[in-house]
This record gives sequence, structure tokens and C-alpha cells, in this order.
Amino acid sequence: MSVTPDFLANSLTSTRSLGHYLTPTPAGFTLHMSASPGNLRAVRGLTARSLRDSGAGADLVDAAQLVLCELYGNAVRACGDHAPLVAEVETGPAGVWVRLHDPDGSRRPRRAPGARLDDGEAESGRGLPLMDLLAPGWDVVATPVGKQVRCLVSHDLDGIN
Repeated sequence: MSVTPDFLANSLTSTRSLGHYLTPTPAGFTLHMSASPGNLRAVRGLTARSLRDSGAGADLVDAAQLVLCELYGNAVRACGDHAPLVAEVETGPAGVWVRLHDPDGSRRPRRAPGARLDDGEAESGRGLPLMDLLAPGWDVVATPVGKQVRCLVSHDLDGIN
């Protein structure tokens, strides 16, 4: 699967004016940005459009967006507003890879014991269990300038109800 080059060529021009730097890849994109609510909306939209253009179904698009938003929120909590982030989204034979790089290698997401998705009273703590459900096996790797969280959202999610 590949992303439509015309779509990314048009996005490249428009996102630079938003403080993003978009690099098309054969199977998706890499987007350098600073953490902000506006940039989160923009990367969510770019993710949806590029995955739909590659033939992904609605459930897979929604799952990839949800995983990306969770990673983004965790990066903002770890690094603060306007931290430099790099998002990578690409399709492959097994599904959609969603990767987010942030500059704080010392703070890593940790699974909280006892966190439950169905706890109606909880105000937080559902994100990592949700990632375990949508992208089992996600991991964190140290990089020379921080960390990258890597998630594979399986094609098996397409068509679930």
C-alpha cells in the first residue's frame, strides 16, 4: 500500500506554514512538529487522509488515530507544550505502524497495575491499556535524542464492530 503522492505533495506545502515539516515516505509520512492542540488536530487529519488514501478501512483509521493521540498526549505530559515531536505513520503488510519520538528519554510510559478500561470513575489511566488492546506488543526504544514509542495496529482491526 502506498500513499497518494499528490495528496502528500499538497500537504507538504500547507503544513510547512503551520510549523510542521512533512516528509512523504513510500508507505506513509514523517511529520516533525511542536506539541500543541492545533498540531494534534493536523496530524490526526493527515493520518486519516493518508490511511484512507492507502485503502485502510474506517476501523483501522480510527484505531491508528486513537493510538497516535494517546502517544501524543503522553509526550505532552512528559515533555510539556511545544516540545519537538516526530510522528511516523506508515502502512505495511501487517498493519499500520504508528511511531512517536519525543526528546525525554528518561520518562517512559509504564503500565499501571489494575488499570481498567471499564472503570467509569477513573479520570485517567485508560490510555496504555487501550494501546495494549489496539497495538499489543508496543514498545519504547531509546534514541540518541530521546525515545520513540512504536506501535503496530493490525489489519485485523479493520471491520470490527
